Amino acid sequence: MTLQTILLLICIGLAAGILSGLVGVGGGIIMVPLLIYFFRFNQHEAQGTSLAVLAIPVTAIAAFNYYKEGYLDWRYAGIIALCFIVGGYLGSKFAVTIDQKVLKKIFAVILLLVAGKMLFTK
Repeated sequence: MTLQTILLLICIGLAAGILSGLVGVGGGIIMVPLLIYFFRFNQHEAQGTSLAVLAIPVTAIAAFNYYKEGYLDWRYAGIIALCFIVGGYLGSKFAVTIDQKVLKKIFAVILLLVAGKMLFTK
């Protein structure tokens, strides 16, 4: 691994971490596109790497800051987390069977739909 690669990975990690802590996004919206663009990962590789990065210890520290300030309801988070585990398993089993070009298009459409909804609603 070259120094340039390491520095680029550090930048991606910092950008994803800062945006994750700031607005609750980082994996899909930051890491996946940047891994594809800078490292020529295919969609499957980028998504798998993003998921590996977002393991519990990484996000737990950021969530703790929100908890300290009274912005976290553990009941809601717990229910969502349990379902997220099941959904993540099912979604990943399906994703690895899809052609990466199709998966990339599905990914892009979801990003556009979510962005449009957030941008054009009050």
